[in-house]
Amino acid sequence: MKMSNGLDGRRFGRRFLGLAFGVAAAAACGPAFAEEATGQPHAWGLDFQAAASPVMESIARMHSGLLVVITVITLFVTALLVIAMLRFNERANPVPSKTTHNTMIEVAWTIIPVLILVGIAIPSFRLLFEELDLPKADLTVKAVGKQWYWSYTYPDNGKFEFDSLIAQDKQPRMLAVDNELVVPVNKVVRVQVTGADVIHSFGVPAFGIKVDAIPGRLNETWFKATKTGMFYGQCSELCGRDHAFMPIAVRVVSDQDFTAWVETAKKKFASNPTNAVASAADVMR
Repeated sequence: MKMSNGLDGRRFGRRFLGLAFGVAAAAACGPAFAEEATGQPHAWGLDFQAAASPVMESIARMHSGLLVVITVITLFVTALLVIAMLRFNERANPVPSKTTHNTMIEVAWTIIPVLILVGIAIPSFRLLFEELDLPKADLTVKAVGKQWYWSYTYPDNGKFEFDSLIAQDKQPRMLAVDNELVVPVNKVVRVQVTGADVIHSFGVPAFGIKVDAIPGRLNETWFKATKTGMFYGQCSELCGRDHAFMPIAVRVVSDQDFTAWVETAKKKFASNPTNAVASAADVMR
C-alpha cells in the first residue's frame, strides 16, 4: 500500500482501527444477534449458531477449549520470537553462538507437542463417539437429496412423504421452504439420509449434524432438539447448478402439535399424494 505522506498513514490507521472496533462490536453483540435469529445465520456472526441439541453443546465446548489451547500456543510462540529478536540480534550478539543442539530443549519440544495432541485427541474421540453412537430413537425420518430439493418420509407414522423446496416468497431468504421437516422437542430423532441422483449433504448447524447423502448408500445421524422453533440448514455438498437453492428447514414443536401435524399430513397425503403435505406452519395456526 502506497503511503506518500503522514496523511495517508493516518487515514490507513483510522480505517484499521475502525475495522478493529467493528469486529470487536460484532463479537460483543454476537449473543444478542443469536437470540434474535436462533437456528439461522445472523449478521456479523463470529461463532457457531446457538446450540439446540446435546451434541452441538459438546461441539461448542470442544471448540471453546481448542480456542484456549490455540491462544496459549500462539502467545507462547510470539513471546519466543520477540525474545529471539531482542536477545539474539547482531547488535546484542556481535559474536554469534556456535551452539549446535540442546538435548533438554529437543526432548521438550518433542514430548510437549505429543502431550498436547493426546490431550486434544481424547475429548475429540469422545465427541466423535457421541455423534456416531445412535441412542434408541423415538422417531425415524428419511431424507432423500435430489436435484435440487429434499424429500422426507416418516416410516414410523404411516410412511407418508413429501417434497421440500425453497420458497422464494418467504423469509428468511434462501432458507425458507414450502414444507418443513417437523419433529417433536426433546425426542431422539434418527435421520436416515441417501441421495437419489448425485451426492448431497444434510446439515443443520444448530443441531451439530452433517451427513452425506450418497446414492445407493444409507447413512444415519441423530439429534435431540432441546428448543422449539425453526432451525435451518443447507445442502453442504456441491451437487450441481442449483446447489445453493436446496435449504433444509426443521420445525421443532411440542408432542401435541406434532401429533396434530402428523394426522393432518397423513390425510393430505392420502387425498393427494403428488402434492403431499401442507406447510406445518399452516397446520399449527
